[in-house]
This record gives sequence, structure tokens and C-alpha cells, in this order.
Amino acid sequence: MPPLCTLCPLTDEWCCRIVPHGGGVQPRHPVPLGFVFRSRAKEEKAPAADKATVTTSKQTRHPEAPKGRPTPKRSVAQSQRRSVANTPMTRKEAARRQREERRAALERQRQALASGDERYLPARDKGPVRRFARDFVDSRFNIAEFFLPMAVIILVLSMIRIPALQSIALLLWLVVIVTIVLDSIVTGFRLKKVLAERFPDDNRRGAVAYALMRSLQMRRLRLPKPQVKRGERP
Repeated sequence: MPPLCTLCPLTDEWCCRIVPHGGGVQPRHPVPLGFVFRSRAKEEKAPAADKATVTTSKQTRHPEAPKGRPTPKRSVAQSQRRSVANTPMTRKEAARRQREERRAALERQRQALASGDERYLPARDKGPVRRFARDFVDSRFNIAEFFLPMAVIILVLSMIRIPALQSIALLLWLVVIVTIVLDSIVTGFRLKKVLAERFPDDNRRGAVAYALMRSLQMRRLRLPKPQVKRGERP
């Protein structure tokens, strides 16, 4: 006997009953309404969507697939990392770092001026031409190096209100000036000639004036420190 299916008003479910030949009705297991009217398309899409989600999250890019941006060169990448590492955090930190670097550079320069190390000398003192000009002046006896003490003596004599001493101070002042000028002219010509012989292909511009300005300083106060003795050939 085929089953008789009716909709239950209490549970909204279909109930199938088997009507036997004797007329009695035996109920069977209720069938849910959603099972009867379910959408097969949604059931097929749901596993596909879940599978696609899992696949997308675990999928890795192929090594040969394009990245969407050009690969930077190694030098460019290293320079970028170095610039990021050297970038100061704040303006105060940058100022402190500059002060430390300036202090270290000045300390190296001071030691170089005392020892004659040309690696850290100022630009005006670097080079073989300037070194020879210094040695040339330091090896000679220059009248100009006594200009400062003699100027002090002349100034003191001129302040004394004695006409004779004031006249002597004025005459001594003229003698000192003329002597220094003549000695500087002779030193400049000799140095220029020697530089042309020893350094014909080097830049000798300003070397003579550099040496004459050094000759005006006392030997103990010269920087860089003299590296030759008096009378020693450079």
C-alpha cells in the first residue's frame, strides 16, 4: 500500500502514513519541510565556496609570476637600507650627532697639525707642494718671524715721553719694515725657482704666499709644527 503524506499543522512537517488493507493508519518518521523543498543549487555552491576560500588562503605565488613592481638593484637596496639606518629619529639627535662628528674631526685635525699627518690636515696645508714650502721656510732663519716681538718693543718705546726714544722707535720701525720686505722678496724668488724645478707638473698656485705668511709667525707658534731643523735642507 503506498504511503499517504499529509502536512502536520503543529510542526509544519510532512507526515507519511501507510494505510494497510485493514484500514488502520501507521505513522512513519516525519520528513522535514526543508528536506523536501531544499535548494540543490545552494548546497552545491556552499562546498565550492568553502573550498575556494581555503584554497585562496593557502595558495602561494609562483616564483616566476610577476610581482607587479620592478625588482630593485642590490646597490639601490643597500643604499636605501643604509639611509634608513642612518636617518636620525629626532632633530635633537641629529644635532647631537653632528656635534660629535665635528668634535671628532677637529680632534683629528689638531693631532694632524701637531704630527704633520697629511690625511687630516686642512685643505690649505695638504699636498707635497705646500709641505715643501713649509720645510723651506722652517729650514731658514727669517727676519719676519721676529716681527711681533720687535713690534711690541717699538710700541713701548714710542709710548715713553722722551723725544730721543721716540725718534729711535720710529727709526727702528722703518728699519724693521724695510728688512722684512727685502727678506720676503728674496725668499719668495728663491722658493718660486725651487718649486718650478722640483714640481714642474703640480699646481703651485698660492704656495709662495703661503710660505711668506708662515715666515711671519714665530717658529714655536707655527702650525703644522716644523718637521725640519734650521739649516737642514728640505
